[in-house]
Amino acid sequence: MTTAPPRRPSGGQPPHGLRDFYEDPAVPVASGAPRSLRQARMLAAALGPATSGARTVLDIGCGDGSAAATAAPLLAGHRIVGVDWSQDALRRAHAHLPYAVRGELTDGGLPFRSASADAVLFSEVVEHLVDPDAALDEIHRILRPGGHLMLSTPNLAAWYNRALLLAGVQPVFSEVSLRAIHGRPGKEVVGHLRLYTARALREFVTASGFEVVRLKGAPFHGVPRPMRPLDRLACAVPSVSSILLLHARRT
Repeated sequence: MTTAPPRRPSGGQPPHGLRDFYEDPAVPVASGAPRSLRQARMLAAALGPATSGARTVLDIGCGDGSAAATAAPLLAGHRIVGVDWSQDALRRAHAHLPYAVRGELTDGGLPFRSASADAVLFSEVVEHLVDPDAALDEIHRILRPGGHLMLSTPNLAAWYNRALLLAGVQPVFSEVSLRAIHGRPGKEVVGHLRLYTARALREFVTASGFEVVRLKGAPFHGVPRPMRPLDRLACAVPSVSSILLLHARRT
């Protein structure tokens, strides 16, 4: 089982080792298409058609822009802007997005006015951040009251991770080094610093000034093929699903 390819973090200036890691072109920067599509459908349902007025959607930590490109057909008429900290990621994102700008998830680090955005896509980012509290504060600042946050992240308590822990094996998605894999399945280092269970994610987002609207599960493309039907079934119970998809509104 491999780990989820990361979206590039746009939060804060990381330590030198992390900066080098995320500017390395060999580090994958795309989210899985199935979960990007599920998240886009949730956002499209929340925003409604653009006939009632175009909304501004920020894809923060946009990586190569593929997730926003997946969402674009469902968000026709709305404005999608990619934001990332990594210059390498932004170069790739311009191939998928008409607008992609550099920004950081620190105090005032996003180049947008307060309460200026209608929605934020925050896909596969929070698990990479040194300071996720500052990130949620900055997202709260730029979202208008009632604005939508669509956050996705790997689930520490995924069904297979529960079995791995019982066997004394490091859970999938978790990492102890930026140089190599130690003690868990997989071959690819992806830079995860934070991991959440469904309960922890709900509490964290609520404490940051958001109201959780819905939490759904999504499958993980790295699950071995014979186990994928079970992984899809687990999506019906988000607390054991591979990926957590959370919809919240700014209070």
